[in-house]
Amino acid sequence: MKTVVAVYTGQGLADPLKAIFKELLPDIRLVSIIDDSLIGDVVQAGGVPPGVARRLVQYFHNGEELGADVILNTCSSVGEVADAARKLIGVPIVKIDDLMAAKAVEGYSRIAVLATLPSTLAPTMRLIQSKAKQAGKEVTVVNGLAAGAFDALVSGRPEEHDAILLQTAIEVSGHAEVIVLAQGSMARMEQELQAATGIPVLSSPRFGIEQVKELLDTL
Repeated sequence: MKTVVAVYTGQGLADPLKAIFKELLPDIRLVSIIDDSLIGDVVQAGGVPPGVARRLVQYFHNGEELGADVILNTCSSVGEVADAARKLIGVPIVKIDDLMAAKAVEGYSRIAVLATLPSTLAPTMRLIQSKAKQAGKEVTVVNGLAAGAFDALVSGRPEEHDAILLQTAIEVSGHAEVIVLAQGSMARMEQELQAATGIPVLSSPRFGIEQVKELLDTL
């Protein structure tokens, strides 16, 4: 039985990802490492501080020690740490948003990135530009920061969070051919946002696990 270790910086995505793993990879052993202090430290710092990077790399090492065939980094805010850690870890690390970004670049030239946190928005925009450069394509990446949505969510106002996201998506849709959801936790709104904007909306969880599946099939 093959093993996938998923590393989380918060609690919210673990159950939705488990459901997709059960659907796409029912026969693997799934191990979750969750440290929900990580995303709080990233938000407070406005980026990834050294202490968070060190802890993440340690969790990737832990994943390797737990027998992982593949490690899944589930948080877009720390994706660049996962890139750097690949040189230090002896098993493949898949970033949850990697395939999503590649598909966006493959199909579209004007790409809006919807995020509730600057610390997630910036690395996702950089990832898309990097994928475009690799593909030899010119793309326009549109800033879709949903200001105030994260504060509404953590303050116990999920309806306000969703309304801000919806309004921001409608605003950026006039400048884009596709909307990319920077945070996996937004995936639950994918269909609603697509219906409201009339353009495709891409979210990372299913893409990320599909990439894990493709990789496991080669091992």
